Amino acid sequence: MRQLIAGNWKMHMLRAPAVELARGVREGAQGVACDLLVCPPFTAIEPVASALAGSGVAVGGQDCHAKGQGAHTGDVAAVMLRDAGATWVIIGHSERRQNHGETDELVREKVLAAVDAGLTPIVCVGETEDQRAAGQETEVVGWQISGSLPKPFSGVVAYEPVWAIGTGRTATGQDVAIMHAFVRDELVRQFGEAGHDIRILYGGSMRPANAGSLLAVPHVGGGLIGGASLKAEDFLAIARAAKPA
Repeated sequence: MRQLIAGNWKMHMLRAPAVELARGVREGAQGVACDLLVCPPFTAIEPVASALAGSGVAVGGQDCHAKGQGAHTGDVAAVMLRDAGATWVIIGHSERRQNHGETDELVREKVLAAVDAGLTPIVCVGETEDQRAAGQETEVVGWQISGSLPKPFSGVVAYEPVWAIGTGRTATGQDVAIMHAFVRDELVRQFGEAGHDIRILYGGSMRPANAGSLLAVPHVGGGLIGGASLKAEDFLAIARAAKPA
């Protein structure tokens, strides 16, 4: 299975610079040995999707509501993301879990809504620094997988060492190997043989300088890229470091 390099633009980019970035990704995407996805803010999804139409670079949202419509001021439904041109959506990112109090149960409901809308979900799991220091990293991530993923599950899991997001710190290759092997074992335990086919992304300060080594770790099926996805040259450098299927 090809690795997936997904860019999470977070709360960056107005529409004009977002389109410019998308065009830069499109121009350099030919010949990479991986699948590419960019997730701009909601306001830029439609123009970015138009700029990338026919390129093979997919577009996703960064969150969705668990309901398809209703009195939910400020929220965005999965069907709205789809209508704007998205085919993927990130759900349960650590920043949503921490800043908005999202629970595993809510994440699970959002996953079901995304799938119903025809979107492929990327479900994020990961431990905080305090949880890791207490030796609870596998317990926390195991419970997140169990609580956040419906059965059956047709999507992608992203492992985020929360302590490495936006800090410039990166888990060691051994840290990543241990956690991705654990996630794989959990997916197989919970989903049977189907668990072998679920891609597991690494999402913790992946950059061009460390992408090659991180993407070579067993069970790393790609990367969920934050800051490095805001420059086309950096994002594409990570994509070129992906290992062929």
